[in-house]
Amino acid sequence: MDLLNKIKENAVRLQNHIVLPEGSEIRTLKATDQILKDKIARVTLLGNKEVIESIAAREGLSIAGAAIVDPATDVNRSKYAEMMVELRKSKGLTLEQALQLLNDPLYFGVMMIKAGDADGEVAGAINATGDVLRPAFQFVKTLPGVSVVSGLFFMIFQDKSIGDKGMLVFADCAVMPDPNSAQLAEIAVTTAASAKAIANIEPRVAMLSFSTKGSAQHDLVTKVADATRMAAAMNPDLLIDGEMQLDAALVPEVGQLKSPGSKVAGRANVLVFPGLEAGNIGYKLVQRLAGAEAIGPVLQGMAAPINDLSRGCSVSDIVNMVAITANQAGEK
Repeated sequence: MDLLNKIKENAVRLQNHIVLPEGSEIRTLKATDQILKDKIARVTLLGNKEVIESIAAREGLSIAGAAIVDPATDVNRSKYAEMMVELRKSKGLTLEQALQLLNDPLYFGVMMIKAGDADGEVAGAINATGDVLRPAFQFVKTLPGVSVVSGLFFMIFQDKSIGDKGMLVFADCAVMPDPNSAQLAEIAVTTAASAKAIANIEPRVAMLSFSTKGSAQHDLVTKVADATRMAAAMNPDLLIDGEMQLDAALVPEVGQLKSPGSKVAGRANVLVFPGLEAGNIGYKLVQRLAGAEAIGPVLQGMAAPINDLSRGCSVSDIVNMVAITANQAGEK
């Protein structure tokens, strides 16, 4: 069974509640039809009920199993607005301003999650990344002990000898341009947790560099070595090693030559890149030249799973991201 099938199967078991703020967007409605048929998640669509049902009927879609909530008229508006004021009182947010913000489905969806009325959110089919993430940063915020949001990709290979039965996890490939050592450590720990929650693997994390165990001296090497020590302190049970070069991380003979006795070298299934430049280029090289399938980016580090879509996304992309988000929400 491939990764996406495993993710969907687990999502069916979990039955988490995912809110889709772009409720009248046609790809979102087609995805909802599929999600409900496959029982991947419980779904709430945000928007005008008559408009959403009219579009669904016109397209021959079955969305009767989804809840439809209009942010402009919902009975929870006052409750959510009061929560917003309390959370942003240091910024001077007024009740009137909060109610105005709640007219935006992206803010309303985030407040559903904050109030415990939904487990996660997927948006971005018709909204820019900044617009999707801004309400999340303001009200859901990051996990305790985590200050950065990052993005991972699951890279799926035909060659099953690579990584974990043909799968590697790459991070950060989407968000943080130049993380410092502490931020890089957080990215490593959250990526390992995401890999375990979503792909059900035991993470073996390699902290990548152009040096292996001091073979080169440079501030960029020191950053990765320091990050490795910090990540190990954050999670003493985590299998993590670094700094190391890519071949030392993936090729057993090279790994044991360059880092003898390491439990990660030559066996890594999670690769943490030293910066966004390397991570973004790395995943695209592997995708385009090695023919790997890239699933993501999956955002991590938020206190609740909120994922951003590409505005060029397909219906299957939305279905897959809802399943991934449901897995991130995990057991309640």
